[in-house]
Amino acid sequence: MGDNNDNIKNGQEAVNLAATLAKAFAGKSEGQILSTIISQAEQGKKDGTLTNEDLDNFYRAVAPFVDGFKRKKLAAVIAKLKAI
Repeated sequence: MGDNNDNIKNGQEAVNLAATLAKAFAGKSEGQILSTIISQAEQGKKDGTLTNEDLDNFYRAVAPFVDGFKRKKLAAVIAKLKAI
């Protein structure tokens, strides 16, 4: 049962992160938002504060809210970040 609670907790954290990001980027262009997210994620991967599991959680939280093209773009960005 702990595994399910951990999954719920991780899912809630990802949703909270997505909500926080949405507020922080209100009024900015998609390009500015993507650039900021990528640079922050790259830094997190390099300094060890962002894991591939974190990236997967972020993808699962955000993907349902974007259309097919943007979802593919997001998946490509996540794959690039995981390779760091």
